[in-house]
Amino acid sequence: MIALVKALIPGAFLSWIISTFIGTRGGSGGLLHIQHFNVQGTEIYGSWTLFIIGTAIAWALLMMME
Repeated sequence: MIALVKALIPGAFLSWIISTFIGTRGGSGGLLHIQHFNVQGTEIYGSWTLFIIGTAIAWALLMMME
C-alpha cells in the first residue's frame, strides 16, 4: 500500500510534464485527452488518463524493488 502512495508523485510529475509539452503546442493527445486549466492566471495542462498510466507504471516499478 505504501508503494501506491509513493507512486502518486512520479505519476503526477509524468502527467504534468508530458501534458505541458503536448498541450502548449495545441494538441489534445488523442486518447490521453489533455485538458487546459486556468488557475488564477496560470495555465496548467493535465490528463487523468496519463496520470493513471504513469502511476501504474511507477507502482509496478516500486513493487518490483521491494
